[in-house]
Amino acid sequence: MTRPPFRRAPAAPLPRGARTRAPQVLAVLETLYPDARTELEFRTPFELLVATVLSAQATDVSVNAATPALFEAYPDAHAMSRAEPEDLEPLIRRIGLYRAKARNLAALARLLVERHGGEVPNDFDAVVALPGAGRKTANVVLSNAYGYPAIAVDTHVGRLARRLGLSAQTSPDKVEADLQRLFPRERWIFVHHALILHGRRVCFARGPNCPGCAMRSFCPRVGVEP
Repeated sequence: MTRPPFRRAPAAPLPRGARTRAPQVLAVLETLYPDARTELEFRTPFELLVATVLSAQATDVSVNAATPALFEAYPDAHAMSRAEPEDLEPLIRRIGLYRAKARNLAALARLLVERHGGEVPNDFDAVVALPGAGRKTANVVLSNAYGYPAIAVDTHVGRLARRLGLSAQTSPDKVEADLQRLFPRERWIFVHHALILHGRRVCFARGPNCPGCAMRSFCPRVGVEP
C-alpha cells in the first residue's frame, strides 16, 4: 500500500485570512475549471511517469509533441529497459535537458523491471526512488494514475499559493503542506490541476491578468507580480 504523501504541518503559521480565502478560491476554481485535469497526454501509468519526468523544466506542449514517437518505439518499461540513453535522445531532443532525461529514463525503466516487474508501483517511496523522479513526480503519478489524493507543487501552484495568501512558504514541500491544511482531502487532485490552469491562463508569472481575474476581489496581492 502506498505511503500517504503528506507532510507534517510546518511550524510557520498560515498567512492571515488563509482559511477564509481557501473556500473562496475553491469556489472560483470549481466554476472556472470544473473538469480540470493534467494536460500531459498518457494512456498508462508508465506513460504518465515518463511524461512527468520529461516535463521538469519543460512545457507540457513540448512533452506531448515528443511522447507519441517515444511511446511508439518504447511502449512499456520492458521495451525501454533495453534502450541506451543514446537511443532515447533523438526522440526527446526538443525537450529541455534531454540528455540527462534520456539517462534517467533508461535507468528508470531498468529499475521498474528489476524491482517492480515493469509496472509503476502504487507506492510513494518507490516512485521517489526512481531516477529523475521526486516528490512532485510521485504526487502527479499517484494522483492521476491511481486516484490517490495529493497536491503536486510546481511553479504555478507555488506562485498562486503565495499570491493568493494561502502560503508564505517558498519550499514546495511546505507549500504542499499548507495547501493540504486548507483544502478538503477529496479536492486535492482538483485543486492542483485547477491552480495550474489558472496560472497558465490568468495569473501569469509576469504580467498577471488581474483585471480579468475572478479572484481579484479577495486576492491580497492583486496587481503585485512577485
